Amino acid sequence: MMTPELSRTLNAIGMLAVSLVLLLAYIYQLSLYELPCPLCLLQRVGFVAVGVGLGLNLLYGARPQHYALMLIAALYGGSVSVRQILLHIVPGTGHYGSPVLGLHYYTWAAICFFLILLGTAVMLLFDRQYADDTSDQPRFGGSTLAKTAFFVMLGLAVLNAGSTLLECGPGICADPPTSYKLIDELGTNN
Repeated sequence: MMTPELSRTLNAIGMLAVSLVLLLAYIYQLSLYELPCPLCLLQRVGFVAVGVGLGLNLLYGARPQHYALMLIAALYGGSVSVRQILLHIVPGTGHYGSPVLGLHYYTWAAICFFLILLGTAVMLLFDRQYADDTSDQPRFGGSTLAKTAFFVMLGLAVLNAGSTLLECGPGICADPPTSYKLIDELGTNN
């Protein structure tokens, strides 16, 4: 039986899982100096958009509209990651980035987006999670897990936006990226 409290806990765990994906990508970026390509950045946008849907569920209670946002974001992110897989699947085209447990980030992203689609569809099966959620006022329901998940995701979204601005500047991102464009431009203007 899916109560609103269990739904909120599962949404918080989901948000922490999506945050972990973004955190690992960010760690790879900084520790191995593997700048994300434009398609990788678009996949991160998909993960953040999934996080927005989860965050709305944490703030306002579970709603089918929030889950719909998550499904749309996962379809978007999954299509971007599958496109990148198809670009690199042709023999002789190489790959982008270091593999993690034998798979590249974009392959892991496709797997994660599929799992998000599956998990979100399963959550939509339980109507009782929408009970007693008539208030449109933001709240966390006193849950430390929900607050932690929300603010971790918010922080990672801001960090990724900042690093993307440093990498691409205000214009189009280089493909493949070789340096932090905005830092380089600011350095040459001094």
